[in-house]
Amino acid sequence: MMVELPETTKQEITTPEELDSETLDDVADDPNADDDEASLEEKSDVDSDGLYERREFVADAKQSLIRLDKFLLARLSNRSRTKVQEAIRAGAVKVDDREVKPNYKVKPGNRVSIILPKNLDEEYEIIPQNIPLNIVYEDNDVIVVNKPPNMAVHPGVGIPDKTLVNALAWHLQEQLEKLPVKEGNEPSRAGIVHRIDKDTTGLMVVAKNEYAMAYLANQFFHHTIERRYWALVWGNPAEDAGTIVGNVGRNPNDRKMFMVFPEGESGKHAVTHWRVLERFYYVTLVECRLETGRTHQIRVHMKSIGHTLFGDRRYGGNHILYGTVHPKYRQFVEGLLKILPRQALHAKVLGFAHPSTGEHIRFESELPADMATVIEKWREYVHARRQLL
Repeated sequence: MMVELPETTKQEITTPEELDSETLDDVADDPNADDDEASLEEKSDVDSDGLYERREFVADAKQSLIRLDKFLLARLSNRSRTKVQEAIRAGAVKVDDREVKPNYKVKPGNRVSIILPKNLDEEYEIIPQNIPLNIVYEDNDVIVVNKPPNMAVHPGVGIPDKTLVNALAWHLQEQLEKLPVKEGNEPSRAGIVHRIDKDTTGLMVVAKNEYAMAYLANQFFHHTIERRYWALVWGNPAEDAGTIVGNVGRNPNDRKMFMVFPEGESGKHAVTHWRVLERFYYVTLVECRLETGRTHQIRVHMKSIGHTLFGDRRYGGNHILYGTVHPKYRQFVEGLLKILPRQALHAKVLGFAHPSTGEHIRFESELPADMATVIEKWREYVHARRQLL
């Protein structure tokens, strides 16, 4: 999702075989453009969150040599020259599975793939709003923020504003004139390259220009981003660590919920690696490392093995699932659920290759106050119980 500031965001709508005016101008300037036999072979693949798509084209056997960016512009609808060129420069374009230089000339039979932000169906007006941001790191390419609870990443049905995107719009609006402009980039644009749930807290990286967007999109699509979450789950796992492999998709009976399907039946392949950090008799603090990034992946994967996230209303974790029948225990847990009226899930660690340097940078954030308080009270509960033994 791209946000253009300060003007209203205009989401791109994919119309097959339709070219925007800039694309038409580019093709008209190309001496090979009269050979416009676009390949009939085309493949498309969408990532887990629906934020990126991988398009693949095979050059026609009769096609004359044509520069890589112009070959792609003639086959992508509503994609500007800047987007395509920055994707090439970022390594998000491959020819026969190999990275090539921007001046590469496409030959007959070449298989060309590109990873780009996916066009979204909705259009929302992005109004800059003065909402405080917890910025962990910022430079000319990226912003890393620590998202609070009860904040959606971007507008959607029933959430017109007060989102992270609205807050970013205000933040960037204030610094537009100070941002250095790299050739081919638009400093007034910020790109959402991944999402976390409204009531999940923690680290997110946001791209500040087209090149950074393409560079990060390529990493997210290929699952090379390091993402580690801390979650408080119901129950006491028998093992200290494990891996959950199970397709994740929408629940056919409730479109707001997701579920784990038997492999091959439905949903998308998903892998979560988990390990125990601390045990509290009836709940356990675990770290989850994502190998894939499906919507609600940790929440439904942990529920599928009998360890629903503590406080997760949507998936049944907001009432006692393990413990005693003693009234004092019930009162204790109900008090904790009031302190943390959401899923106990925090994006603790985020690591990625920096768009400009290629260096791997890694960030770690503290737990939010509500989740930290609940964990500390469980520690006190365990200590008190051991004193009685």
